Amino acid sequence: MKKKGGRKILGFMDKEEKEENRGSVEFQVFSFTNKIRRLASHLELHKKDFSSERGLRILLGKRRRLLAYLAKKNRVRYKKLISQLNIREQ
Repeated sequence: MKKKGGRKILGFMDKEEKEENRGSVEFQVFSFTNKIRRLASHLELHKKDFSSERGLRILLGKRRRLLAYLAKKNRVRYKKLISQLNIREQ
């Protein structure tokens, strides 16, 4: 997903964009998605870690609410984001 020496992160957000748009809905969904993927891989190894499972559910809820907000406000940006992050079936 990430390129070590490259300028792109997940193919759609430049490093400069990332640094200046930390409050944007797209960046927040992007960072929640990274955390969710990291926690999901952790939970595959540690099935009884219920504290991390709770944290995962909280992050999933936050991301779901942000995506619902974006879908309501700007459907084009929403569809572009979910296709780039590959998080929902279209």
